[in-house]
Amino acid sequence: MSAMKREKTGWSVYIVECADATLYAGVALSVADRIAAHNAGRGARYTRGRLPVVLRFRRRGLTRGEALRLESAIKRLTRAEKILLIEKRRTLEAKIRRARTSV
Repeated sequence: MSAMKREKTGWSVYIVECADATLYAGVALSVADRIAAHNAGRGARYTRGRLPVVLRFRRRGLTRGEALRLESAIKRLTRAEKILLIEKRRTLEAKIRRARTSV
């Protein structure tokens, strides 16, 4: 994928769980690099005192604007709603994996 195309649709929204069990949402072009930055203490101020963080949710293939809007919507959710979002995503991904292996 070209760098220009990646910048247009290469954005992701992610949710991490902090060591104190709180949830933090953010956006990034490279979620792996962003998680590493969080865990090195170079991420968001919120996560610096709550290390380490563990990735719990990621939605890929968004434009920057789409990612920022989704991040904003996720940040407005209650903790229970965020957990439900994470669990539904896991269930869906497990179904997809099972469907791929049964073909």
